[in-house]
Amino acid sequence: MFLRIWRLITIILAALTMGTAFAHALELPAKMNYDASLWTTLQQSLYWGFGHIGGPIEGITVFLTAPVLTFLVRKRRPAFQWTLAGTVCLALAFFVVFLVFTEPMNREIFQWTPQLVPADWTRVRNQWEYSHVARFVLQLTGLGALLISVLVEIPVMERSRDRATPEIEPLTRR
Repeated sequence: MFLRIWRLITIILAALTMGTAFAHALELPAKMNYDASLWTTLQQSLYWGFGHIGGPIEGITVFLTAPVLTFLVRKRRPAFQWTLAGTVCLALAFFVVFLVFTEPMNREIFQWTPQLVPADWTRVRNQWEYSHVARFVLQLTGLGALLISVLVEIPVMERSRDRATPEIEPLTRR
């Protein structure tokens, strides 16, 4: 029962984490057309909850629930491989994409004002925006792998019973 609850918590947290990156990816087409002042204003006003709420959720997912889940299923093949793959994807999204590409841009953007934006602001914007798309892809892949890790553990008897269920024949016109 503990493992099921831990899996559920991990999957919910991974979904919430992925949701923030998905929101960024959905915003990208419109935001790529904004001028420097509007884009900077949005960056500095719209994303408080992403960092202050989404950030801790991602931290709990990457540092606690996913690694612990991977440890808990270490002897359960093939669930272990799928869980490990999911954990690796979530870790890559955070440790590589966020820390290397997104966070440095966050620090730079918060030094600007909407009236004083550097000439190369589009370089920063592009790195920030596209890094969130990369995070979304990795987080979606990670969440998918975690879900598959549950599905591969459906007992074989249940799977064979489901296949043995006769299909209802379609009604024919008389």
